[in-house]
Amino acid sequence: MNRDLSYFARDLQELASDPDLIRWLTVLPGQLEKFMLENEHGDFGRWFKHLDKIARYRSSHRNFSSYVEIGRDDEISEGQKKDLANSLMQYAPWRKGPYRLFGIELESEWRSDKKWDRLINNIAPLKGRRILDIGCGNGYHLWRMLNEGAAQVCGIDPCTNYFFQFAAIRTMIENISGIHFFPLALQDLPDSRMFDTVFSMGVIYHQKSPIEHLEKIRKLLVPGGQMVLETLFVTGDSSTVLTPEDRYARMGNIWFIPSIDALSLWLRKTGFRDIKVHNTAVTDSSEQHATGWSCTESLDDFLDPENPKLTVEGYEAPQRVIITAVSP
Repeated sequence: MNRDLSYFARDLQELASDPDLIRWLTVLPGQLEKFMLENEHGDFGRWFKHLDKIARYRSSHRNFSSYVEIGRDDEISEGQKKDLANSLMQYAPWRKGPYRLFGIELESEWRSDKKWDRLINNIAPLKGRRILDIGCGNGYHLWRMLNEGAAQVCGIDPCTNYFFQFAAIRTMIENISGIHFFPLALQDLPDSRMFDTVFSMGVIYHQKSPIEHLEKIRKLLVPGGQMVLETLFVTGDSSTVLTPEDRYARMGNIWFIPSIDALSLWLRKTGFRDIKVHNTAVTDSSEQHATGWSCTESLDDFLDPENPKLTVEGYEAPQRVIITAVSP
């Protein structure tokens, strides 16, 4: 696999053929070139070598349902499966999934299909839409979006490890198009109303300025476009926002966790309309747990062992909500 913009050639060509997304190309090639140049050392070279190994295993069989499935169990030998599994393990931890790859069960920390099941019937149909998924992780949900008939699916996440996880999955699929991962942060995108649907899932509480996050999303949506927001929340009224002193559920990068009413107020103040709360859920170990592909600690280790309704820091245990809103 070439370590230059040739990896992104297909992505750039597809964006260039879309009259709305072509505007992105004024800045995107330079940003991708910078990503490649800034990651010449460390694990980057080793990870590219394993991407070359993974590229040996390609299949036309795919099924983007609960398990994102590529290839059949009998398409490669047991020895080849061990070789493939070894290369995939180089990109661990695998946080999002699950995947089934030539019969290999890749069990991620998060059963991301459960989140998808909660939201898919509560959002505008994705068929024919241009979609952006902010902080998309390794891209599990991108495949689910493509499966719904989206015209173009773009995921962004600055994490290099996630870039390689997505690249590993995509390189195994023959003749795939309409799905893209760019190693970028939200602020790297130009203020252009390019997308029909923007997903922000598990992201806003990591933002130092959640208001700026919402305003940026509004600037990326076409008039009447839909934002799908999935996030942690706390119990309270429109003035309730948790600001952890240090960590929340052992996560150190949590800035603000609002109540549902406070989050709805933020949305109104940033210009969104038709704000709807669709689903709330308490995160449990069936959705988030440690696996051999992910990590040694997970949700059960983040909760108070004597009272699982609290985190180890004494805050409310994780609860999640799905809210949709429309851009004016």
